[in-house]
Amino acid sequence: MDAKFFLGIGVAVVIIFAASAVYMNLQKNAPAQDHDILYQVSTIDALVQGVFEGVQPVGELKKHGDFGIGTFDALDGEMIVLDGTVYQAKADGQIYPVPESLTTPFATVTHFSKDRSSTTTSPMNMSVFSSVMEKELPTGNMIYAVKMHGTFPAVKVRAIPAQQKPYPTLTEAAKNQSVYTLSDTTGTIVGFYTPVFFKSVNVPGYHLHYISDDLKTGGHILDLTVPAGTVVEYDITPGFAMALPTSGDFTGVDLSRDLSRELETIEK
Repeated sequence: MDAKFFLGIGVAVVIIFAASAVYMNLQKNAPAQDHDILYQVSTIDALVQGVFEGVQPVGELKKHGDFGIGTFDALDGEMIVLDGTVYQAKADGQIYPVPESLTTPFATVTHFSKDRSSTTTSPMNMSVFSSVMEKELPTGNMIYAVKMHGTFPAVKVRAIPAQQKPYPTLTEAAKNQSVYTLSDTTGTIVGFYTPVFFKSVNVPGYHLHYISDDLKTGGHILDLTVPAGTVVEYDITPGFAMALPTSGDFTGVDLSRDLSRELETIEK
């Protein structure tokens, strides 16, 4: 074999190694998956108008996040997603495990990774907490996943029982909600802060759910006492993805109305 042949092999080997090195470097530097996304099923205004039929299985929802909140088919209770496990807080005040096949009509999840934290300096109820902690955010024009763990002097939670077709509006369904006030309870608050321009898509401001450490009780937070010294963790979530139902009541509901007042009444 002549020198040109060996030279050709050498050049080819160099090119292969160089290409492999570039590929491996790109793979090393490229994120495996973008976790800074809020993934949402349907819209809050659709839920307010009674679109309660589940459209996405919990098993599919979990592919998009390990942290979040929502509800279940027929508005049966409150959803809490924590550390990759989905829990159902029902109207009887109890927490239940959730099968992968159970569906949701509305939910928001993300992969939680703390970006910043803030510590409360005085006791606050829900109204004061929302006002004070909003001012501490870097900007009010961003989505934040919010997590707090601690012992809370009081947490007022609600859960709505499963509804029957034809479904009522959320305002009507909430008239039959069960409300519980938990005293000196230790657990985790899970939820989101979404900007005001998200109205009609999600709940503007803080939307929080609670689950106790013993996994016995929880629900949607109507009010609470946050003690001084509580660490509030935030995951800044600049991305947003939404899955919209392609059939059922969602396709016929009028989403052009301003339902801000109805939503504010329901959330409180």
